[in-house]
Amino acid sequence: MYDVIVVGAGPAGMTAALYASRSNLSVLMIERGAPGGQMNNTAEIENYPGFDSIMGPELSQRMYDNVLKFGTENAYGIVQDIKDHGDHKEVITEEKSYLAKTVILATGCVHRKLGVAGEESFAGRGVSYCAVCDGAFFRNKRLLVIGGGDSAVEEAIYLTRFASEVVIVHRRDELRAQKIIQDRAFANEKISFLWDSVLEEITGNEMMVTGAKIKNVKTGEVHEEEIGGVFIYVGLEPLTEPFRNSGITNDEGWIETDLEMKTSIPGVFAIGDARAKDLRQITTAVGEGGIAGQQVYKYIEEKL
Repeated sequence: MYDVIVVGAGPAGMTAALYASRSNLSVLMIERGAPGGQMNNTAEIENYPGFDSIMGPELSQRMYDNVLKFGTENAYGIVQDIKDHGDHKEVITEEKSYLAKTVILATGCVHRKLGVAGEESFAGRGVSYCAVCDGAFFRNKRLLVIGGGDSAVEEAIYLTRFASEVVIVHRRDELRAQKIIQDRAFANEKISFLWDSVLEEITGNEMMVTGAKIKNVKTGEVHEEEIGGVFIYVGLEPLTEPFRNSGITNDEGWIETDLEMKTSIPGVFAIGDARAKDLRQITTAVGEGGIAGQQVYKYIEEKL
């Protein structure tokens, strides 16, 4: 019986585990992949206090090493369900179950797929959702980046390290990214833009992507672009499928909490990108992790 099980080892989950373990609670952190979550897919992080710039995987490793110093246990697993037994919770993974007095959900989210023709069939053969992971495979190629927010524009800038040209396709006539990021993109000679446009279809041969059909949303005109890859950044979806029948998520699947990170189930907390909120950043995830780590300590103390 652990004091707390943290589901997810992104910045939110690792911070929660750090605070809980420093309060002398027994902590198990369950992660389905490498610690760090979306940070592992981020090239340079420039808005985390204390660093002018740091690579996402490096920050992930630093956080993880720090968490382990205070006794947090780590386990690999894909959580299938969480059962509320009143005074304790049962976290069920594919292979085994764990018991704890409290649970902190920090499962994060994933990039949303467009659902256009060719997206699924060319996945891993020219379609990607992670410039850091795959950018080096596209040297000297002409690439499309779909989206106009921070992630899309930042990753487009990163891809210019490898690509001959990066074309940002955005359904509006102006970007949604922060002004400082926009300025960098506009100043980059390798980046061009297709405004008021959406991706209609990804085309290619048996080996890889070779082109894409682009539609102008104002005129309805469709034209083809010769490209060597497509990077898609059109929003996020929460990784909360196992909890959607528990009454803690909204209609879109985001977990709802109060300001103390408490869900509607006593002893179950939620933090990070899986929460229903507006801003999803490393800094907000860390803040919520600290709050949750303190709140589980208070919850357990009050039950004694």
